[in-house]
Amino acid sequence: MTRERRRHVGGDPRPCSSPRKAAPPPRGWSGVVVVAALCCAVAVGAYGYGGYVRWRRALRVVTPHPAPPVIAPDTRPPATFWGSYRPQVYFGMKTRSPRSVVTGVMWMAQSGPAALRHTCEQSDGLPRYGWLLHDGVNFGVQEVRDRGFTLTTEFVKRPGGDHGGDWSWRVTVAPQASAPAGQLVSLLFYVATDGQGELTPHVEANGRLSRVTGTSEELGGFTVRFPAPAPGGHASYNHLSTACGGLHMLTDVVRRSLRDGFTHPAAAGGPSGANKKRYFGLDTYRPPPGPQPAPTHSRFVVHQVTFQLPFHAEVLFESDSVVQRPGPLAGEALSRELERHRAAMEGRFQRTFQLEEKGFAPEQVAFAKAALSNMVGGMGYFYGHSVVQSLYNPEPVLYPPAPLYTAVPSRSFFPRGFLWDEGFHLMLIARWDPALAWQSLGHWLDLMNADGWIPREQILGPEARSKVPDEFVVQRDENANPPTLFLALSQLLATPDSSGEGAAFLRRAFPRLKTWYDWFNTTQAGPLPHTYRWRGRDTDPLRFLNPKTLTSGLDDYPRASHPSEDERHVDLRCWMALASRVMADISELLGEDGGLYRETERALTDNALLDRLHWSQRLGAYADYGNHTQNVALEWERPRPLPGQDPRALPPPRLVRVVKKPPRLQFVGSLGYVSLFPFLLQVLAPDWPRLGRLLDQLGDADQLWTPYGLRSLAKSSPLYMQRNTEHDAPYWRGPIWMNMNYLAVRALHAYSRLEGPYRQRARDLYRELRENLLANLYRQYRDTGFLWEQYHDETGRGQGCYPFTGWSSLIVLVMAEQY
Repeated sequence: MTRERRRHVGGDPRPCSSPRKAAPPPRGWSGVVVVAALCCAVAVGAYGYGGYVRWRRALRVVTPHPAPPVIAPDTRPPATFWGSYRPQVYFGMKTRSPRSVVTGVMWMAQSGPAALRHTCEQSDGLPRYGWLLHDGVNFGVQEVRDRGFTLTTEFVKRPGGDHGGDWSWRVTVAPQASAPAGQLVSLLFYVATDGQGELTPHVEANGRLSRVTGTSEELGGFTVRFPAPAPGGHASYNHLSTACGGLHMLTDVVRRSLRDGFTHPAAAGGPSGANKKRYFGLDTYRPPPGPQPAPTHSRFVVHQVTFQLPFHAEVLFESDSVVQRPGPLAGEALSRELERHRAAMEGRFQRTFQLEEKGFAPEQVAFAKAALSNMVGGMGYFYGHSVVQSLYNPEPVLYPPAPLYTAVPSRSFFPRGFLWDEGFHLMLIARWDPALAWQSLGHWLDLMNADGWIPREQILGPEARSKVPDEFVVQRDENANPPTLFLALSQLLATPDSSGEGAAFLRRAFPRLKTWYDWFNTTQAGPLPHTYRWRGRDTDPLRFLNPKTLTSGLDDYPRASHPSEDERHVDLRCWMALASRVMADISELLGEDGGLYRETERALTDNALLDRLHWSQRLGAYADYGNHTQNVALEWERPRPLPGQDPRALPPPRLVRVVKKPPRLQFVGSLGYVSLFPFLLQVLAPDWPRLGRLLDQLGDADQLWTPYGLRSLAKSSPLYMQRNTEHDAPYWRGPIWMNMNYLAVRALHAYSRLEGPYRQRARDLYRELRENLLANLYRQYRDTGFLWEQYHDETGRGQGCYPFTGWSSLIVLVMAEQY
């Protein structure tokens, strides 16, 4: 739309009988007008084009990759449609669909204040919990030790119909030796919808909820049955049926529906009324005060059964699409199916890993089965939006909604997908069930945007977001994560399936893999050819002793003290060498031209060039390069009041970084995991002299070697076990991490089989490091009941979050010597 421009012309206001002749414009005036108009047009056009470019760039971060998805949206394999895909709860099941009906169990001991267990929380302080057996598809057996009693949860699926078939649960609660006589425990089984679907409770005359019938888009019609327990025990029943504001609110709704006013009947044989006990039971949901959320379509039905120990209860899910059901999957039929799947898994485990032949005792084999079971049993299915931001978005925006089938690092602390963790996870999963690994890999690649970026932490949906601090929710598109999926791809390429269905998968995935590879080479390129630099480092000059590099996966591992564009990071260079090799292998498998990838691989594995770029003579090891000084410290800043100022108004003292010597461009003087990357990812030739030097440092007890595994940072390094801020304890500055130790034993095993001057040294270190890892992780599991996030380098004690049955479960491959 244009506006008419009006020009006021000055002159004699008196009327005249004839028009006055206008004065001629100055010479050249018309040219000035034309030039001015052209300049205005160019300026307006440039401004408009600039706005268009900014808009396009802002939109780019949420633009999906144009290639067809690797996993078609309607892909729902019947065998894996239902599963224990809710790792964040102690026990629950759902389907692999965006708005799944979810099921689960809560429990509480009826002694003292009601301690409701539902989501896996470290604050619950449970002595032990986790899967003992889980094959990833058909069944699982889990043990949960609470205070005074032990729960055993079992499930098994039975195929049939059009919606994943039927399944059944059995939950057994047994007293421990320390339990008081007549201990009372409540189990609360529930069914909930997530925005769509209907649930109808069916209550018997005595008030017991016997079943729930329902419908949903993905399941059609179904029934969830709660069979009455066997005669002989006394049970009390309560139930709740209400609307719910979302799956993240289930625990709170139950808590706000409990009332301490119910009485459990007398035990059999006792005098009337003598043994009656009060207990907390479900009553009516009492929402919190204040404004309530808008009505929701989510429904929530809970069946509470309260028993004296011991007892067990069963739950049956039956799909209406099963037309020839052989009978209820309950009682003896359930026991037979569980035993059949247990025997099948144990035989398959033995054939796959052959631990008995390697001399492991039965209790050590049971430990390995539990580690594998917790890995595959901890796989979850999530759906929702990531919250992302680019340099061109003034505010965070929502990524397109997407599904993700993935393993998780920790059910209690990190019950969501992490990009760099998943590559390690899939190395174990691919050994056990390549089909599960291909599926997870496809879901991750389908999260890629048009530029090739994959958000590194997947926090999909309100339930996942409720477990994450706000500061970590937003994912920024300049930030990478180690491309460990190439580790998994390298292993999958070696499986027989890689030439069949695996090749078909790779054909679908190849456009995304190419874009991902190009994205790394574009956005994470370093200042010199064949160098790389992690983006996303912290830049606060006062807060951190050494600014963190979360994007590298190694968080507070020492990098250059002053982040700059001059940095070059040796670990990322080695990751890209691996990526180049795998891309070349995939290209050749698919009959594509992989010459560029092979050429890049040769450049990145050029050991002489690597030495020129990253070998520090002073450190005697490979190192990062950047604007760095060793002379930094954290010191207390204590504000002093001005004259007349109230000292109480001053801010509290704080630890700030003090730079005592200006930085300069140099190698970073820290020996640790980053120094080992050319060895860990087998970039070094077996006869390269630097390999011998690294093996000496690796085996030095005053540097990296411990009786429990390789520490992350050498004792001689300036930041060994140093806090990064007042509140940040050392994380990758000394503790032992299993993923890096797995890469170390894998590399030692490879070098011990290659001709070269260091072959015997590699063989000796391999045997000793493997034995140290096996002994310590098994001992810690036996003593504490858990695999841990990391291990103390002086004592071997497990520390950090638990259970950490993500990459710490790689101990199974170390036991089996499968690399």
